Amino acid sequence: MAILDILVYPDPRLAQISSPVEKFNDELLSFIFDLEETMRAGPPSVGIAAPQVGHFERIILVDVSSKPKIPNHGRLTLINPNILCKQGSMVGREGCLSVPEYTGNVSRAEKITLQALNKEGKSLNYNMEGFEARAVQHEIDHLDGLLFLDRLVSRRSSLFIRKVYK
Repeated sequence: MAILDILVYPDPRLAQISSPVEKFNDELLSFIFDLEETMRAGPPSVGIAAPQVGHFERIILVDVSSKPKIPNHGRLTLINPNILCKQGSMVGREGCLSVPEYTGNVSRAEKITLQALNKEGKSLNYNMEGFEARAVQHEIDHLDGLLFLDRLVSRRSSLFIRKVYK
């Protein structure tokens, strides 16, 4: 059990594309446990991707269940996630553990159909919408070497210094 160091922009490793997970074993489970512990130990977050801690496999964790009245699937471990279908478009504010100083407006699909493997390697499908769909798309971008900075609606007017709450 370990809290892992989070890579912070402009670390060039954040642009690296991650490889699919091929082995489902105790080593994978141990890494997922450490990744979840890292997410819970840091600033409040609804997701984390393996590349954010320098592990370049296609693994993300998403949990928006703490947000009241938001449809969600609870705490999810998604391995080799693949978006099968996107519907609609909405702009929303995003932040990131790897870009701690800023937030920005990003356009994302409003609804997605997702296929992913769980920790045991079982294939599952999800229909997601709203904030959960946004969080999953944000984390999948990390697997493809992208940050929300790469998807800003406008480079001039969509990036904001993060407010610090006391």
